[in-house]
Amino acid sequence: MFSNYVRPLGVALCLLITAGSVDASPADDTLLPAQSGDLGANGSSRQAIEEPTGSLVLSQALALALTQNPELSAFSWESRAQEAATLQAGLFPNPTFNANAANFGNQVIKGFDGDVVTLELSQLIELGGKRAARMEAASLTKQLADWDYETKRADVLTQVTQAFIDVLAAQQRLTLTQQIHELANQTTVTTSARVQAGKVSPVEETKAKVARASVQIELMRAQKELEAARKRLAAGWGSTTPRFEMVSGNLESIQAPASLDSLAQRLSKNPDLARWATEITQRQALITMEKSKAIPDVTATVGASKYLMPNDYALVVGFSVPLPVFDRNQGRVQEAEHRLTKAEDELRSTEVRIATALNTAYQALDTAHSEIITLQQDILPGAQSAYDAAREGYRLGKF
Repeated sequence: MFSNYVRPLGVALCLLITAGSVDASPADDTLLPAQSGDLGANGSSRQAIEEPTGSLVLSQALALALTQNPELSAFSWESRAQEAATLQAGLFPNPTFNANAANFGNQVIKGFDGDVVTLELSQLIELGGKRAARMEAASLTKQLADWDYETKRADVLTQVTQAFIDVLAAQQRLTLTQQIHELANQTTVTTSARVQAGKVSPVEETKAKVARASVQIELMRAQKELEAARKRLAAGWGSTTPRFEMVSGNLESIQAPASLDSLAQRLSKNPDLARWATEITQRQALITMEKSKAIPDVTATVGASKYLMPNDYALVVGFSVPLPVFDRNQGRVQEAEHRLTKAEDELRSTEVRIATALNTAYQALDTAHSEIITLQQDILPGAQSAYDAAREGYRLGKF
C-alpha cells in the first residue's frame, strides 16, 4: 500500500525536476548519441546495445537512455542535417559555362559575319545581403533542431525515470504479495489444524482456502506487472529483452518539495519555453531573407568569340538583371510576417500551458507528500501493531 502512494510522488518530482533543471542552451554536438555510433553503408547507426545485467540503478538507466534511445538518436540526426543545411546556405552560386557556334556551313557570309565560335563564362552576383540572410536563417533553424533535441532529451529522461519507479514499485508490490501468500498458506494450515481439533467450524477452513486462492491470483498478477514494467524500462534504451535482474532504489526516501515560486522561476530554463526565443529570432531572420529577395541579382558574363574566316578573336562582356516589375516577393514577405505573429501568439500559449502543467504537477506532488507523511507517522505503525496483535492472538486461540 505504501508503494501506491510513493509512485505519484516520484512521478511528480520527476516532472518538476526535468522541467526545471535542463540547461537553457541547445545541446552541444558532443552530447548527441548518434555521434558515438558506428555508421553503416547507408549512414545509419549500428552501435550494439550494451544490455545491463545484475542490479540496475537509476543513473545507469538514464545514461543508457541518453546514448541508446532510438527516438533521441533520430532527433540528433535532424540536428546534423540542419548543420549540413547551414553549410549549404553559405555556398556561392556556381558559375555557368556557355558555348555556341553560328553560321556554320554558310558559303555566302564571309569575314566577321561568317563562321564564329563563342565561349562565355557567367556568374550570378547576389545583391541585397541574400547570402548573409540565408546563412543566418539556416543557423537559427539548426539551433531550433538543437532545442527540439533538448526537449526530447527531457522527455526521455522523464519517461525512463517514471519507468524505473514503476519497476521499483512493482518489485516491492511483488515482495509484499509473496509475503501475503506465505501468510495465507500459514493461515490455511493453522485453520485446518483447528478444524481437525474441533475448535472452529469447517467453514473457516473453506474461507482460508478461498483467501489463499485469491492471493495466488494477486501473486500472478504482480509477477506479470513486474515483467511488463521491466520491458517498459528497457524500451527506454531501445531494448525488447531486459536482462537486468532487479532495480535498486529506496521508495521511502522522501524529501519535502521545493516551493512553487522557486520552481516557477526555473521555467525559463525549460526547453519547451526557452526555444521560443530562438524561434522568434528565426522568424525575424526569415523576414529579412525574404525582403532581400526583392532586390534583383546581377549575372555578369565574360567570354571570347573566334571568327574562323579571318582567324581573329573578339572579347565578349555583358550582364543581365531581372526587372522587378511584377514579382517583388511581396507575397513571401507577408507570409513570413504572419508566421512571426503566429510564433508570438504560440509563445504566449506555451507560457500559459507550461505554467498550468507546473501548477498541476506541484499540487499532485504536495498532496502525495502529505499522504506519505501521514502513512509513515500514523497509518502504517498502527496497522503494523494491530496486525501483530491479531496474528499473535489467533496463534494462541484468542480469536
